[in-house]
Amino acid sequence: MLLGPPVLTAEELEVDRVKAIDIFRAERIEEPLEEYLKAFDDYSMAVRTLLKSTRNLADLEAKACDVLTKPNLLVACRYLASPAVSEDDLKVLADARLSPTRLQADEEMARRVIRTILSVLDPKRFPWVHRNRPAEDDELAIAINSTAALIATRRVMTDRANGSKNDQEGAVADFLESVGFREVATRTISNLSLAPRAGEYCKESIFGSRKADLTVGLWDGRHMPLECKVSNSSTNSIKRLNNDAAVKAKIWLREFGTAQIIPAAMLAGVFKLRNLQAAQQDGLALFWAHDLEALARFIESTR
Repeated sequence: MLLGPPVLTAEELEVDRVKAIDIFRAERIEEPLEEYLKAFDDYSMAVRTLLKSTRNLADLEAKACDVLTKPNLLVACRYLASPAVSEDDLKVLADARLSPTRLQADEEMARRVIRTILSVLDPKRFPWVHRNRPAEDDELAIAINSTAALIATRRVMTDRANGSKNDQEGAVADFLESVGFREVATRTISNLSLAPRAGEYCKESIFGSRKADLTVGLWDGRHMPLECKVSNSSTNSIKRLNNDAAVKAKIWLREFGTAQIIPAAMLAGVFKLRNLQAAQQDGLALFWAHDLEALARFIESTR
C-alpha cells in the first residue's frame, strides 16, 4: 500500500510555524545595508547624470532618445514621477515600446514617453521645473538623494522578494540532488507519461493546467508537483498558500487523481495556523525550508 504524505497535527504545525517566523525575523533584522547602499550609490549617480545631461531637466524632452536608451537613466526617468511609473504602465500611458532599438528609431515616440513622465513630475522633489526657474544647489542635492533613495528602496524590496523564492527553489533542488535525484529538462506535463521518472525532477514546468515550481518523480512512480512559498506576513500567506498553492493542489488532484500525485508546498516565513490547516485539508502536503529532513524522510519512504 502506498504511503501518503505526512499529515501534521495542529501542535506540529504550530511548532514549525513559530520556528519559521523566528528565522524570518532573524534574517530581516540581521540583513545588511550593503545591498541598499550599493543601489543608492548606483542610482544617485544615474540621477546626477540625468540632471547634468539635460540642464536639470530643461532639455529632457529634446534629449529623450539619448536618455531613454540607457537602462539606468530610463529607471531614473520613471522615478521622476510621483508616484513612480512602472515600465508596463509607461508603455500603456505613452503608447510606446521601451526597447533601446525602438526608441532610437522613433524619436517622436521617445519624446512622447518623456512628455508622459513630465506630466506627472513630482513638484516637491523638482520645484524649479514647476516654477520655471533655475535649480538651486540644495534643491539639486535633495532631488538626487531622495530619488536615489526611492529607487534603491524599491529595488532592494523587489530583489528580496524574488530572491527569497529563487533561493528556496535552489535549496530544494540542491537537496534533491544530495539524496540522489537528477535534474531533467523543463517540460509541459499534459499526462504523467511526460513527467520526470522515479529519481528525477524538473523545474518550472506546466503540470496539467498549472505551473509547478518543481516536479519530482518519487521512487514508487508517483509524482510530486511542489510549490515554493515564502511569505512576509500572515495576510500575504493567504495569497501565496491558500489562494495559490492550495488551489493548484485541488486542480492537480482533480486532473490526475489522488493515487498518482502528491501536491506539496515548501514553506518559509510567516503563516497563520488556520491557513496552514486549511491548505492541508485541501490536499496539500506541507514541508518547511528549515526542516528539509522531513522531506527526505517522506521521499525515502516511497522506495
